[in-house]
Amino acid sequence: MLEWTIYALIGVLSGLFSGLLGLGGGVIIVPALLIVFSWQGLLDSYLMHIAVATSLMTIIVTSTTSSYSHHKHDNVDWALVVKLTPGLILGGGLGAFFATQLSSQFLQYSFSLYLLFAAIKIWLPIPFTFHDKLLKKSALISFGGVVGVISSLVGIGGGTLIVPYLVMANHPIKRAIGTSATCGIPIAISAVAGFILFSQEQIDKTMISGVGFIHWPAFWGIVSTSSIFALVGVKLANHLHIKVLKQIFSLVLLLGAL
Repeated sequence: MLEWTIYALIGVLSGLFSGLLGLGGGVIIVPALLIVFSWQGLLDSYLMHIAVATSLMTIIVTSTTSSYSHHKHDNVDWALVVKLTPGLILGGGLGAFFATQLSSQFLQYSFSLYLLFAAIKIWLPIPFTFHDKLLKKSALISFGGVVGVISSLVGIGGGTLIVPYLVMANHPIKRAIGTSATCGIPIAISAVAGFILFSQEQIDKTMISGVGFIHWPAFWGIVSTSSIFALVGVKLANHLHIKVLKQIFSLVLLLGAL
């Protein structure tokens, strides 16, 4: 019962930030699950793999809910989503392949460094000088590929990369957030499929039931609340000052990195 309560609380936080900032929730879910899984005594050599794959599975549900709500507020640029999707899918699958070949410790270091990068980047001014080139189809596909690989490796929806990129492309912040939330869906689907496809050799050693390193009790516990609070986050995003929220979130990123 205690474990389910913890999973539900993780879902509250991940869903809230998913809707609020266009994130998939992985920056909350992965470090939280690492702590819980360590407490449960899962194999150290696969802790990060299980946390990442489970996080990506929850992102499919949470990002879908968040995306639909943003769409109702006309905050999703579907033309950009279509252009980014091929790169996101390819990168998501490729990143999952790399993740299954790398050690848990290496993935943890990568995740920590990524959170540090994202936390620092939030405080830096965003340049606006290259926005015309950023929206070319070739640039969007290439960028989508990079986002997909990184997202699969660390178990996120890509919002910490996509939102600032679209802002640099002269998109309003709320529309960038809604578009980013939608982009989390193809990333997560591709990455989860990749984990299922490429992890068969290792999965027998993990002591969990399921496929693709997905910890099903954690998944169901998180999505039981994440979808609801994703809707709350979307509503808050349309009323609160985003600059203050992003600065607060940068502190959360730093905590997660530590």
